[in-house]
Amino acid sequence: MTDPRQQMLTGVPATARTIDVDDVATAVIEAGDGPPFLLLHGGIECGGAMWTPVLSLLAEHHRVVVPDIPGLGESAPVARLDVDTFGGWLTALSEQLGLEQPTVVAHSLIGSLAARFATQDAALIGRLVIYAAPAVGAYRMPLRLRYVAIRSAIRPSAHNAERFERFALLDLDTVRGRDPGWFTAFDGYTRARAREPHVKRTMRQLISTGTKRIPDNDLARISVPTTLLWGRHDRMVPFAVAESAATRHGWPLHIIDDAAHAPHVEQPDAFVDTLTTILAVR
Repeated sequence: MTDPRQQMLTGVPATARTIDVDDVATAVIEAGDGPPFLLLHGGIECGGAMWTPVLSLLAEHHRVVVPDIPGLGESAPVARLDVDTFGGWLTALSEQLGLEQPTVVAHSLIGSLAARFATQDAALIGRLVIYAAPAVGAYRMPLRLRYVAIRSAIRPSAHNAERFERFALLDLDTVRGRDPGWFTAFDGYTRARAREPHVKRTMRQLISTGTKRIPDNDLARISVPTTLLWGRHDRMVPFAVAESAATRHGWPLHIIDDAAHAPHVEQPDAFVDTLTTILAVR
């Protein structure tokens, strides 16, 4: 039987390995060569493998590093994934892999952690792309999201997973139809990881930490070029959160049409084109 994570990586010019990072066994996917890109996945049980739809394109011109956050994917858990633990792990990862001020693209709940870390210590970051992260503004979890997330967490069945996916993605059927094999592997692997007790615990911690608003005075301390990236039809973290944060902090806001919470999966070409545009601004 094919390993679903490996199936997600099929055809992607990448290597996968596990390294020790700050005493945490950390799974890392690496591809390409050039200026460094550090892709931090959101709060999803499968971890960094969810970035595979854009890896080949990004690796044409960049060294792309995709770790599994502690406690998700294939990375070992930590006692508590708070901003201090995350910051220590991220710093150690960058030093160990020789990432010199990479562009950091941080999605969703991990985007919240990365933004909070950047308010304290942004020295290792060259450019920060905050991607659909709830903590940069006033955020209240939508009731529908709460419902589908709880059902999926309690019982990660195919039916409950589909409920969640239909809320997270603008057009699930189109995404699934684009590469049915990849999506089947993604769905199966995500549900398998969701059954692990330490993954459940990590997800609870992330939701608790990642949805708390970062004070504007703290966000104002971020000293590196910062950009917001959002799907126009995001139902999980509404676009209004991005618009308000862009206005308050003067951050450029880039929008991907025909996408909801995961444009890198829904519109991979547009996502890479948008990142290229962001990098072109000095």
